[in-house]
Amino acid sequence: MATWISVYLNRRVLSLLGLGFSSGLPLALTGTTLQAWLSSENVDLQIIGVFSLVGLPYTLKVLWAPFLDRFTLPWMGRRRGWILFWQFALAVNLLIIGLLSPAAMPWAVGFMAMAIAFSSASQDIVIDAYRADVLKEKELGAGAATTVVGYRVALLISGALALILSDQLSWRTVYALMAALMLLNGLVTYLAPEPEERPIAPQTLKEAIWGPLRSYFQRSGAVEMLCFIMVFKLADAIAGTMTTPFLLDIGFSRTDVGTVNQAFGLISTIAGTLAGGGIIARIGINRSLWIFAFLQAFSNLAFAGLALMGPHYPAMVAAIGIENVCGGMGTAAFIAFMMSLCDKRFTATQYALLTSFMAVSRVIAGVPTGFMANALGWPMFFTVSVLGAVPGILLLPRFAPWNGRSRCAEVAGSQGP
Repeated sequence: MATWISVYLNRRVLSLLGLGFSSGLPLALTGTTLQAWLSSENVDLQIIGVFSLVGLPYTLKVLWAPFLDRFTLPWMGRRRGWILFWQFALAVNLLIIGLLSPAAMPWAVGFMAMAIAFSSASQDIVIDAYRADVLKEKELGAGAATTVVGYRVALLISGALALILSDQLSWRTVYALMAALMLLNGLVTYLAPEPEERPIAPQTLKEAIWGPLRSYFQRSGAVEMLCFIMVFKLADAIAGTMTTPFLLDIGFSRTDVGTVNQAFGLISTIAGTLAGGGIIARIGINRSLWIFAFLQAFSNLAFAGLALMGPHYPAMVAAIGIENVCGGMGTAAFIAFMMSLCDKRFTATQYALLTSFMAVSRVIAGVPTGFMANALGWPMFFTVSVLGAVPGILLLPRFAPWNGRSRCAEVAGSQGP
């Protein structure tokens, strides 16, 4: 029986550390790092604002996920072949964008940034599908955790480290180094194991498009399940949107926020996801969801306490540590839960669909938070944010009963080729 440590030591789970890194590396290179490059080249602010559209492929990836479910490249299996293809495409695109001048050719840079984002979103589709296909049920939480760890480390390298290097090296060299790192990730893909179960892929593009929808929506409670996915981390989304403005508003410096909320917060999130993955291996996904749902909700009260105390540095460290550890646990369990719902014939499309619904609540929940904070004040805002967990908790008995498997997961597991 897997223990909370040994579950991380098998080849299937370890390979996801590198694949998570590969997934996270391009994001900042078309986001904050690219914006810093544009600013350093004195590109007009209006043009920099338009570059935010580069993120569109990440929100629209479900539209071409069926193509990646339907077709298989003639090397390295159904999923790994596509992963290697997109890693190579990303390495080439990163090398090309570094050769361009944002000041002289901003739209060419914009086109290449969009190409990187499209390749990155496509890579994400296939890595998510591979993770759901290759892991055994007991490994889902650990696999989710190692993916998150690799992803966060990559964000640190392509974000903070890239900016530091840009003070010493040219942007061309910085992007070339990132391209080399992406190319090295191909070695991880080559060494990653093939899934033991190899379901028959859709035989036509029509089946790849409608098959995932039919497979999912024929389940009892399929629509309510989408609602559950949207609201499970609602309390986290409400509080997370206002965390940085809150810390600055009550008197902490930008240095405090950067070092504690970002650096220490990252370490805490990694610790939480790893601990969560180990716990899931011991007690299962359903029970973990119950425990982590309450922990990630009530962790918001740490910020309510900090709001009452004012700019108390040890209290800030404690609040950020508690919130990120609990949030990391909840993320590991929730990713594992969504993976368990996927029919392995259509993993790429179904997982992309589920994560799209998960993202909707994060975007919408942030809209009223500023009005809430102004109307309620910080202590009451974070206290009220706990109520965001109530809808998800009320749906837990239906979709993740404490003693038993999720009915939707059982249906997913029963799907034949």
